[in-house]
Amino acid sequence: MKLLRVESQEFRRAGGVARLLAHAALLFAGCSIFATAVQAQSASDNWKFTGVLYGYLPQIGGSTTFGTDTTADISINPNQYLSSLNFAFMGAFEARTGPWGVFTDLLYMNASGSKSGTRDFSLTGVMIPASVTAYAHVSVKATIWTLAAEYGVVSTPDGTLDLLAGTRALYLDQHLNWEFSGNVGPFVGPGRQGSSESNPHNWDAIIGAKGRWQFGDGHSWFVPYYVDIGTGASRFTWQTYAGIGYAFSWGEVIGVWRYLDYQFSSNSSSFSLNGPAIGVAFRW
Repeated sequence: MKLLRVESQEFRRAGGVARLLAHAALLFAGCSIFATAVQAQSASDNWKFTGVLYGYLPQIGGSTTFGTDTTADISINPNQYLSSLNFAFMGAFEARTGPWGVFTDLLYMNASGSKSGTRDFSLTGVMIPASVTAYAHVSVKATIWTLAAEYGVVSTPDGTLDLLAGTRALYLDQHLNWEFSGNVGPFVGPGRQGSSESNPHNWDAIIGAKGRWQFGDGHSWFVPYYVDIGTGASRFTWQTYAGIGYAFSWGEVIGVWRYLDYQFSSNSSSFSLNGPAIGVAFRW
């Protein structure tokens, strides 16, 4: 997992750019939704809806700066946080008529993990000496919300391709507790243990594409794909997934590998989610 250390002036500049880009993206999405509604009144196409509930088990990775004096480079695997998973919700919704549409994806995760014998962090910018190890416990609360308008440029029995533009919000709360196995220079006595937290809240404008390739008898099998890139409060963010799915009369079962990455504007802090997801989609 990763986080960002930001000086106040840089944060204000990044925040201003982020708000401008996010507002522009939301304006585009709003205009697209309005155009969709107008078209729906004059076209014979009916509204079509898709709701998805899915489970995502990523590795949480990255480098995080807690405040101004503690930097951690600690990854948490699913087998580490599943036993400490407090709550999670993952779902998506899409509405479209003709080539126009709008979709949203919401991911919330409250998890934690521990690592013993690690030296993957530093205090006051100084790496922990090789002779010293530490116990570290990290908790993560992450809310990632994507909202975008889409326009279909390809729609055939063999596949679809939609272009999209919108915004993605990241609300990240991370808390780190550590305890050294021995004294570290000036960090003796009470200094051998401590805690810190970091809470970046980012809005970014995104553009991308999504769709599917269909094959098999009746085109029941399909390969879903998605990619987006963006910037704003973050220096750079991108997301992609691809996998396999099967369509039934009532909906679909889908399995994908999903990767989401954030590179924050200050220092080299970052945050990523990387792992498999499986879901059930309902269409009406």
